[in-house]
Amino acid sequence: MAPPTRTPRSKWIEHGLRALAAGGPDAVRIEPLAQSLGVTRGGFYWHFADRKALLDAMLDTWERATTEEVTERLEREGGDAAAKLRRLLALTSPGVVKTDLAIRDWARHDPAVAERLRRVDNRRMGYLRSLFGSFCSDAKDVEARSLLAYSLLIGNHFIAADHAPHDRAGILDRALRQLGT
Repeated sequence: MAPPTRTPRSKWIEHGLRALAAGGPDAVRIEPLAQSLGVTRGGFYWHFADRKALLDAMLDTWERATTEEVTERLEREGGDAAAKLRRLLALTSPGVVKTDLAIRDWARHDPAVAERLRRVDNRRMGYLRSLFGSFCSDAKDVEARSLLAYSLLIGNHFIAADHAPHDRAGILDRALRQLGT
């Protein structure tokens, strides 16, 4: 008889991140996750000691996916800083932003999450600084452009304004060009 198939650890994390984005950290519960995966909660304990271990793994995955993996992809695909900035804007999906917002809200109540968020924001800003710094020599301008670009990356998904007769993509491109890209 074949051994039972275990739900991969990555699936628990993926479903946990979806629950977090939908309802915050309180929505990340073992029993509902098991139900959404179509398994018993016993399989959870093959991968995680407890709920805190899952939450930590989720934060690790989010941090890696939204810093290292994004930077590596942009660098691998090449191009100048302006091209990388445009691709970065295109990579920032509403799902990623929802997870970011859930983590930002969580960080308001949990100092350890707040510290991790600070680290992630500093890494993201550091990458933006390197891109803007490649064509802008004034340190204050680099910082201002980096902050504006980061705000655009996050805030763009929450602005419901129409841009008629213009399209959203064209306006976003123009906004990036205003930043010097």
